[in-house]
Amino acid sequence: MYRYDEFDHAFVNQRVTQFRDQVDRRLDGELTEDEFKPLRLMNGLYLQLHAYMLRVAIPYGVLSSSQLRQLAHIARTYDKDYGHFTTRQNIQYNWPKLKDVPDILRDLAAVEMHAIQTSGNCIRNVTADHYAGVAADEIEDPRVYCEIIRQWSTLHPEFAFLPRKFKFAVSGAHQDRAAVKLHDIGIYMRRNDDGEIGFEILVGGGQGRTPMIAQTICEFLPKQHLLSYLEAILRVYNESGRRDNKYKARIKILLYATGVDEFRRMVETEWEQIKDRNYDLPDVEMQRILTYFAPPNYETLDGTQRDFEVRKFEDREFGTWVKHNVAGHKKPGYAIANISLKPVGGIPGDATSEQMDYVADLADQYSFGEIRVSHRQNLVLPDVKQSDLYDLYKALCRHGLAVPNHGTATDIIACPGLDYCSLANARSIPVSQRLSERLHEIRASHDIGDMHLNISGCINACGHHHVGAIGILGVDRRGEEYYQITLGGSAFEDASIGDIIGPAFSSDAVVDAVETIITTFLGLRENDERFIDTYRRIGLKPFKETLYGTD
Repeated sequence: MYRYDEFDHAFVNQRVTQFRDQVDRRLDGELTEDEFKPLRLMNGLYLQLHAYMLRVAIPYGVLSSSQLRQLAHIARTYDKDYGHFTTRQNIQYNWPKLKDVPDILRDLAAVEMHAIQTSGNCIRNVTADHYAGVAADEIEDPRVYCEIIRQWSTLHPEFAFLPRKFKFAVSGAHQDRAAVKLHDIGIYMRRNDDGEIGFEILVGGGQGRTPMIAQTICEFLPKQHLLSYLEAILRVYNESGRRDNKYKARIKILLYATGVDEFRRMVETEWEQIKDRNYDLPDVEMQRILTYFAPPNYETLDGTQRDFEVRKFEDREFGTWVKHNVAGHKKPGYAIANISLKPVGGIPGDATSEQMDYVADLADQYSFGEIRVSHRQNLVLPDVKQSDLYDLYKALCRHGLAVPNHGTATDIIACPGLDYCSLANARSIPVSQRLSERLHEIRASHDIGDMHLNISGCINACGHHHVGAIGILGVDRRGEEYYQITLGGSAFEDASIGDIIGPAFSSDAVVDAVETIITTFLGLRENDERFIDTYRRIGLKPFKETLYGTD
């Protein structure tokens, strides 16, 4: 993983010192809240319903064991003993005291972490496939290019005050595990007919009030032109994006207004002016960054581990965990282990300091000291020997971390909702907990397969409800919480926005409504179809009829 150089250390520590002074002046009354607001937001500090919230960047979702232990220390020392992992591979602390935030930033800096550009109208944390570098279906490791984008975009003088916040996602695999098409700029690594590796560039994805799927503006961009092409896109957006209405300020609105062909022409025109002006990364710098992502010292192992196969047969619960939570690795004899942060009835994405410390220990023991944060608010050990999986599973069981539900209906994405967020209209967490319990009961008697259920507490869609196979949006109706249901969303390479099924359900009725949808699906699917495939085959009507009755 990338390590800070001398400049990185000096820059981050300088920011800590600056913010400590700003906090002191706020506490002493020298700064009003209005004056302090832009300063705190530049350091990832939000003011929520009940307290401040600090959002910490985890670039492209990669953590070392020492960094995860520091995150545990922060949760234990400055918060209420837990952190919340988000869909953008960040961690959030919901209860820090303002006076403690400079000390938190100091502790983060000690392990090469920070909260810079996790808020505001700037380029946010660059996200990636959480299997990057180890996935069996990968063309090339995208983390290298994520790090290049991170360095290029941090405090970029032209792009510090964009019309609106701006998000990147990069994937190097055939399967999209990074929700690339739901980002302002999405990047797929591609191989052309000549065998060269480059990038497909997509623009204009996003959720919120106006959900849109990103569109391709460049089918194949040679590697050496990545930064100049991204610079051209950001310049077009910075100059032409709306600033008069924050709800219409995202790049997706600009692309929709101009049309993809005209937007592409604008970008190409800008690019022609800058692409030969040394915007792109020198080979020496490229090689320097590449060395940080060299593979660990893998052993030469047999791809078929007989003892592992026997264990799956003898211990059915272990076999179920492997089926759902273990993915194929590019190296024979190794596996990718997903650690679910979605216990039945639990809060999606939350981890206690004890759990974080324990996962860090397991990473040291089984996965070269590395952990990943996934798009679905879970943790990943990317480099586990197949022969170690059973011992890892038993260790996870002892700490309630061996829930075999990765990619299933109980692997629910949920935002903090009205329990914390000042923007929310309804609570997400209690609904997700009740749904988790009900869906666990259904799964005990029915194989409902691969199904993604996402919940947001408001239209800003931090819970990605638009792209859930079943999506739930909390809405306010005369002071009461109601929940609107959408069907047919996907955040993967076949990305789609879900369809609203009908009138919203009360908090008491929404769990029963989801069960009715699943029961309908079980009666209509063919040949063990996934929910999304059944929905795309039969459409909305059968589900609407079972929920609301015929017209």
